Amino acid sequence: MNFMTLPASSQPNAPVKARAPRIMLYSHDTFGLGHLRRSRALAAAITDAIPDASALILTGSPVAGRFAFADRVDHIRLPGVTKLSDGSYASQAIGLDIEDVTELRSELILTSAKQYDPDVLIVDKEPTGFRGELIPTLDHFRETGRTKIVLGLRDVLDEPEVLAVEWERKGALQATETYYDEIWVYGQRSIYDPTAGLDLTEAAQKRIRWTGYLRRDLGDVGDPPEQPYVLITPGGGGDGRAMVDLVLSAYEQDPDLSPRAVLVYGPFLSGETRDDFETRVEKLNGRVTAVGFESRIETLFAGAESVVCMGGYNTFCEVLSFDKRAVIVPRTVPRLEQWIRASRAEDLGLVRMLEETRDGLSPQSMIRAIRALPDQQLPSESGSDGLLDGLDCVTRRIAALLGQDETSNPS
Repeated sequence: MNFMTLPASSQPNAPVKARAPRIMLYSHDTFGLGHLRRSRALAAAITDAIPDASALILTGSPVAGRFAFADRVDHIRLPGVTKLSDGSYASQAIGLDIEDVTELRSELILTSAKQYDPDVLIVDKEPTGFRGELIPTLDHFRETGRTKIVLGLRDVLDEPEVLAVEWERKGALQATETYYDEIWVYGQRSIYDPTAGLDLTEAAQKRIRWTGYLRRDLGDVGDPPEQPYVLITPGGGGDGRAMVDLVLSAYEQDPDLSPRAVLVYGPFLSGETRDDFETRVEKLNGRVTAVGFESRIETLFAGAESVVCMGGYNTFCEVLSFDKRAVIVPRTVPRLEQWIRASRAEDLGLVRMLEETRDGLSPQSMIRAIRALPDQQLPSESGSDGLLDGLDCVTRRIAALLGQDETSNPS
């Protein structure tokens, strides 16, 4: 993998064209919905704060077309890839081997970047992109010297030791040092530092901005289902089978468990597993109702009395944004990301975690957790301030990078 050696701070600054600002967001999306949903939230906030700006999202998500996008926000769908059980990757649909599909994606990204010619590129999580596919585009932007490049990291990536090995293998640490003008962490350092295990230089550390969590839409969220209900969501659903099974078992074994549950499977929980769950839901006679995919899940969050969920970043942001009592059942493989987030959030009194070693993942433990939800404090009662300042910080930083607000202070 070849990297340019000039640091970001030494690149020439070419004159900026007199035109409306353009923001490009890259979201590799090999699994789940998290990267795309985060990019959508950022793009919507940026274009709302800067009325003449546009945003273009490059995404590998197979369900990107099922989402609505804000005004002046559009997306380009990259050929999809999927992670196999042995840890390798394969093309989702077009019959190419992984090397060929990666090359195709890389060329599409570079062509889009040249044509769109953004003022700012925001890269989600992967400094070099999927299998290094972003490197040619990063090289192009450094050669032209006009586009500011930002790396956006969620609050938790993985265990520090595991992350350090992964970034070394991918060349991610060197890429971060070489290409990126700023590094945004979408969380608070007091909760967790996702860069703790990385040997970043002092110069790179000075480019880090702690934004706070990314608030979700609290505007017109539409009419929720009949209330009261507890919302059950495994996020994208690709790894949600165990949690959904646990909730259904709880309602099956306790006929008095209330309130009723509204279950959103997510678009990636499908096939025979989904069919089996549908049969079980039907037998519960309305005590649990289910939908496969909800592009406006904010509506369900807004109307929910409480939430049972997995511990993904976006779902956690929704719990905080809508101030809902929540039980989080985090996954622990292939990463400890969700467990780390849920553990820290529980320590701060923001949520309760249902943890296998401590609580046991049984129908009885889920029954107890759902019954205890009304007695939990709300996240807003935890005393944690500034948790949801992320979008405000991001829009300030975008304005500063565009030269529209030179007085903005780094957050």
